[in-house]
Amino acid sequence: MVGIIIASHGNFADGIKQSGSMIFGEQEKVESVTFMPSEGPDDLQAKLRAAIEKVDTEEILFLVDLWGGSPFNQANILFEADTEKRAIVAGLNLPMLIEAYASRLSAQTSHEVAKAIIGTAKEGVKVRPEDLEPVTTQANTGNAPKGSIPEGTVLGDGHIKFVLARVDSRLLHGQVATAWTKEVRPDRIIVVSDAVAKDDLRRNLITQAAPPGVNAHVIPLKKLVEISKDPRFGATKAMLLFENPEDALTVVKEGVDIKEINVGSMAHSTGKFMVNNVLSMDQRDVDAYKELASSGITFDVRKVPNDSKKDLFSLIKQTQGLNA
Repeated sequence: MVGIIIASHGNFADGIKQSGSMIFGEQEKVESVTFMPSEGPDDLQAKLRAAIEKVDTEEILFLVDLWGGSPFNQANILFEADTEKRAIVAGLNLPMLIEAYASRLSAQTSHEVAKAIIGTAKEGVKVRPEDLEPVTTQANTGNAPKGSIPEGTVLGDGHIKFVLARVDSRLLHGQVATAWTKEVRPDRIIVVSDAVAKDDLRRNLITQAAPPGVNAHVIPLKKLVEISKDPRFGATKAMLLFENPEDALTVVKEGVDIKEINVGSMAHSTGKFMVNNVLSMDQRDVDAYKELASSGITFDVRKVPNDSKKDLFSLIKQTQGLNA
């Protein structure tokens, strides 16, 4: 039997698993995995691996809440480890889950179940009155340059627009792919990291997590410096994602014109101190933020657009072990 792992932000996975049991009965080889606000990607990866052990089957279907979100990203790592016997379907809803339960009674593989549930999942989204059904339109790709553009060409005013520069150790995940993308409307998401640019798996996972209508790229720091001076990107609106403030500081020193940095989340690790429930820093991080501030850059501490803005250095000053 195909094993099913349901993964979500918060307790949604537990709740929809319970709902599925009420309708279709208790199910074998089904596990729910929740990703809580206090947890990081490593915690989620460990939970998913534990769930795989519990379902105890080679054929596994991951049902996740949001394409590009952390549950998707971490499940995708496990999918890449065995693409022949694993599958992922995002956009989890109850019709999808019930169809998955029914389909695996006859289907032998995760790919068969995944293929069978897509139509039901989409058909389960309906509205009344019926005239509220949206008209399908093509995704907006903005004014991003397409194809090869001759060197020296000037587009727009010749200066790339950075609609958001964000420090987030998770890089491109659900909060970025949905909330922030809708807020600032970039036509490109650019992950700026020497480490990730050299990592084929992470680079591919990031490009796959891009929301519809937006291209995602992973480039080294030096490449961003070149792009910032290239007039061919003058019509581009880009969102920049950095893993840490040190990388942001490096490109700023090389002339990349960033006015403000959104500080999203920084995962905890040995030697770091918790500044709030999603920000963990060491003194090296603090010193980088201080140097960025001395360059005239301001900071916007928010996970998502609807959060209230917090003052970065006020948070740091309240944290024992760090010197603001």
